[in-house]
Amino acid sequence: MHTLFETIEKYRVVPVIAIDDISAALPLADALLEGGLPLAEITFRTQAAAEVIQTLAEKRPELCVGAGTVLTYTNVHDAIQAGAKFGVAPGLNAETIDLAESMEWTFIPGVCTPSEIESALAMNFTVLKFFPAGAMGGIPMLKALSAPYAHTGVRFLPTGGVSESNLADYLALPTVLACGGTWIASKNDIAEGNWEQIKQRCQRIAEIVGQ
Repeated sequence: MHTLFETIEKYRVVPVIAIDDISAALPLADALLEGGLPLAEITFRTQAAAEVIQTLAEKRPELCVGAGTVLTYTNVHDAIQAGAKFGVAPGLNAETIDLAESMEWTFIPGVCTPSEIESALAMNFTVLKFFPAGAMGGIPMLKALSAPYAHTGVRFLPTGGVSESNLADYLALPTVLACGGTWIASKNDIAEGNWEQIKQRCQRIAEIVGQ
């Protein structure tokens, strides 16, 4: 397995973060690091995303920083230039996949149907984002989808509808590599500087994973 995926599997949760204010980047990183969760997926849902990624990559190299909501050729280019170690997309887009592969950049495309899983497997992807997990049926749906494909070695990163309350149930599925967590550091928490709460959520995640 790719060493990056080994890191993600070690911590089992990737904080999925939309951040508007670049000045909040380092306090956020410190809260994640102090909480024992040295991962962050900074989504391209805000204009500040590329600059936040660059700031974290340069000033908090111990944090494994990736880019999320990678939808376009420009997103891929900007994320790589900023220093993102990996990219995650909500869907399966041939243009972004081709560029990511040509740049030898670790990329996790998104799927939610058998046909999309088969298309991704045909492109040699074995780690796939399952999105939107909750809206698509959550754990029962992912369990059903896994049944015909588990033998291929495919692993999933369910995101959307995952929370502290159902995290352990998702992680119990053998095909789940890790979960994407939007609840760990919400836009409101970041705007209000709730760094201690974010740190405590990371610590609770470590406890759940440890169990």
